[in-house]
Amino acid sequence: MIDFEELRGLADQTRSFIQMSHDKARALRVVVTEHDVVLGIFPSAEGIGLHVIKGEELLREIASSNSVGDYTHTAIAVHNREQAVALQQVLAA
Repeated sequence: MIDFEELRGLADQTRSFIQMSHDKARALRVVVTEHDVVLGIFPSAEGIGLHVIKGEELLREIASSNSVGDYTHTAIAVHNREQAVALQQVLAA
């Protein structure tokens, strides 16, 4: 089950960390580098939308094995799915 309150809290922590940094782009890269799974969260017609920015393969492995994985995760608030996809592409390059 997805805990949306936890994801909102993680996104708030990420936002604060980035805002406090002098080099915001570097701070964003640090957040992504330091976690195994990074989810983009955004408002949607259903309430909250999710897009996996980093860690899709890891999540697939965990889902297919029905095991609980030991991984780190965080969330980044974005405006929409398109912004999450763009962020995923930029960070993968």
